[in-house]
Amino acid sequence: MALLTASRLLALDAYNVPDTVAGFKVTQGEHTIPDEFDYVIVGAGAAGSLLANRLTEDGTTTVCLLEAGPADRNPFIHIPAGFIKTLFDPSCTWQFKTEPTELTGGRAISTTQGRTLGGSSSINGLVYNRGQPADFDSWAQRGNQGWGWQDVLPYFRRSVRRIAIDDDQEGMLPVSRMDWTHPVLEAFIRGCVRAGIPLNPDYNNGHQAGVGYFQRTILRGRRVSAARAFLLPATGRRSLEVRTNARAFQILLEDRRAVGIRYVRQRGDVGTTVRARREVILSSGTVNTARLLQVSGIGSNSLLAQLGVPLRHALNGVGENFRDHYAVRVVMRAKPGIPTLNELSRGLRLGGQIARWAAGRPSILATSPSQAHVFWRSSDAFDEPDLQCVFTPGSYRQGAVYVLDDYPGVTAGAWPHRPESRGHVRARSADVFDDPVIQPNYLADVQDRRVTVEGLRLIRRLLATPELAPYLAHETLPGPAVQTDDELIDFAYRNGSTCYHLIGTARMGPASDPNAVVDDRLRVHGLEGLRIVDASIMPSMPSAKIPVRVLSQSRPVSCSRRIRSFGLKPITSAKSSNSTTSILRCPFSMFEMKG
Repeated sequence: MALLTASRLLALDAYNVPDTVAGFKVTQGEHTIPDEFDYVIVGAGAAGSLLANRLTEDGTTTVCLLEAGPADRNPFIHIPAGFIKTLFDPSCTWQFKTEPTELTGGRAISTTQGRTLGGSSSINGLVYNRGQPADFDSWAQRGNQGWGWQDVLPYFRRSVRRIAIDDDQEGMLPVSRMDWTHPVLEAFIRGCVRAGIPLNPDYNNGHQAGVGYFQRTILRGRRVSAARAFLLPATGRRSLEVRTNARAFQILLEDRRAVGIRYVRQRGDVGTTVRARREVILSSGTVNTARLLQVSGIGSNSLLAQLGVPLRHALNGVGENFRDHYAVRVVMRAKPGIPTLNELSRGLRLGGQIARWAAGRPSILATSPSQAHVFWRSSDAFDEPDLQCVFTPGSYRQGAVYVLDDYPGVTAGAWPHRPESRGHVRARSADVFDDPVIQPNYLADVQDRRVTVEGLRLIRRLLATPELAPYLAHETLPGPAVQTDDELIDFAYRNGSTCYHLIGTARMGPASDPNAVVDDRLRVHGLEGLRIVDASIMPSMPSAKIPVRVLSQSRPVSCSRRIRSFGLKPITSAKSSNSTTSILRCPFSMFEMKG
């Protein structure tokens, strides 16, 4: 299977990438003489890839894009189902873990992030979800001008090409409908409609409530990451240099201005300096952006004192306001003779799926981890959905991540759209090779616990419809013995997990907000020449996928945010009135890690 997969990818010019990666200069070695560019971007994920493309379009603006990981040559990156391999591969991921708490059953939860060209958009669940208009409007109401739904919608449309969905055809990122289906999926959707949840084939049109199939960033059977959508088209631009395996460890400050970045390839290396004539842009993600700021002396005085890092600029909000989606799943065993993903991914049936994929036909190799969505309300008192459910005709072993059961099964998961539980990300030491402290405080807020319980109850109702009765046998997780609210929330504590939607550690807000890190043009408060363009700037969790939000930010996002898709909006640099020095301000268009 691996040989077939690799041979098909290498037969495609777009994936047979030489050392110069799509024509722009790519280097991996140390540079002893400081280089200077107009912009230095840290992180080649959703935001960094998009910005590198847009800023160099004029052919004269120079950009150095630093990526801590390698080029995206791993063939599993480009196969949608390959996420099940890359998610555990430290060569292309950050293998972060959260701190254990009583509310996670004493567990440290893996919260992997992408570390390669494309960032998490190269390893995530491929779902495209913009979120609800109210998410953006609430940001604008907090004093962030230009971030309302009507402000960002044009940039969502500009960043994507929604194939056979609507008229959003301007962008470089292809978004397609689900082309692989299954009788159990069809029955689940019919059952939801019978239960009173309306069919909604386009949840990205500003009206999210309903059930249907996910839209995803897959084209002709292959993942389209931010690197493939935005970096690859920059072929031949000598104004763009991409440096892989370059781990940033210091933001260079002169007085109150950011003037460059220092980076290394591995522990003990002599640092390399790259300078920025105009701006330094951080787009390395919610965890790494917070850590880089802190080890560079930008953050709270108390934390920096603990780290032994001299204070360069006090910003108490750096690393705070951290949030994530925490999902809990219900598993049911299918009746004998019902082939679910568990069976289709083994033996001769897997061979058939590989053959279909190689022939360009719908296949389990070219689908997202979850295929069907339900956006709904935890209470009739709400007008808009406050929880999300996902469904797939496959099941994973209890206590394992993406390890399929050895019997036929289906899975449905649920989580609160907008969690109020907040945590923090803090550097563990001044060494960027030490993983930071990541504490999301999952389910610490009583409202999050209430919505989680209601989500589990909704899932059970949707799995008990007459439409699914011919296919499903009985519940295996959590099992029929778990019924009361206390039992359900205890199950959530012990079995829930991350959706990989990390946001908020450099939150956007006006200067009057003592915990805001950036303004509504994404400039770091109190400093010049430094912007942050990733999911860390989100003031609150959106009902979207993070990379999608990040792209639309850029201002990205997705970026997560949720992944989420911000748009592209040029804004003039704080130190120049020349429009050619503008940095793209896009709403986030992030890609979700999990379907």
